[in-house]
Amino acid sequence: MVEYSEHQMDTIFHALGDATRRGMLATLALGEHTVGDLAKPYDMSLAAASKHIKVLEGAGLIRREIRGRTHVCHLEPGPLASAHAWLGHYENFWNHRLDVLEHLLREEDLRSSRTPTKE
Repeated sequence: MVEYSEHQMDTIFHALGDATRRGMLATLALGEHTVGDLAKPYDMSLAAASKHIKVLEGAGLIRREIRGRTHVCHLEPGPLASAHAWLGHYENFWNHRLDVLEHLLREEDLRSSRTPTKE
C-alpha cells in the first residue's frame, strides 16, 4: 500500500466529505461512467458535476479519460485503501474499548445474578 502525505490524506478526506462525491464514487465502483452519467442522479449541470469530479481527481480517487468529446471516469482505489488503513487504527481502538465494556457488563451481570435480592 502506498503511504500518503498528510496533505494528500487531507485532500482525500475533503473529497470524501461530500455526499455527492461519495455517491459518484459508489457509482464508479460499479464500472466506468461518463460525466453525464455521474451528474444525472443529482439533477445537476455538467459544469457542477465537473467541479465535483475535479475534486475527486485532485484527491487521486478517480481518473478521467477523454474519448473524443466524451469524458469517461474510472475509480482509482489506492487512496481509498490508504484512508481505510488510517481509519483502521480507530476501528481497532473502538473494538478494544467495546470489548472491555462488554467484559465489564458481563461481570456485572454475573455478580448481580449471584447476589440474592431482598424482598
